[in-house]
Amino acid sequence: MTTWTADELERISTADELDIAPQRRDGSLRKPTTIWVVRDGDNLFVRSWRGSDGMWFRTADSSRAGRVSAGGVTRDVTFAEEADPAVNDRIDAAYRSKYGHYSGYVEPMVANTARATTLKLLPC
Repeated sequence: MTTWTADELERISTADELDIAPQRRDGSLRKPTTIWVVRDGDNLFVRSWRGSDGMWFRTADSSRAGRVSAGGVTRDVTFAEEADPAVNDRIDAAYRSKYGHYSGYVEPMVANTARATTLKLLPC
């Protein structure tokens, strides 16, 4: 399995936003959607602000593949579910720490509807 390099982790995790383009059933990529990304150790995570109603999330959840770009890094990825409550608690803390200055937007990102859409980005 491929892993993120230290440089990729740093550049992506410190970028304010990430462009995510999940793969459709026909193999083409959706138009990129700009979202937030956080880091926990050597892993990168994303969530859907709209919960499971988010179109990018529904495509990613179905295909489990796509491409991300942030901080000058572009990589094909696999999307993996994260069900460990302890990891989700740390991801909540990461969202609050990184994006807390965006009042009104962080709380929906740590609510149960968004937590249920937590995806780990695994580089291909």
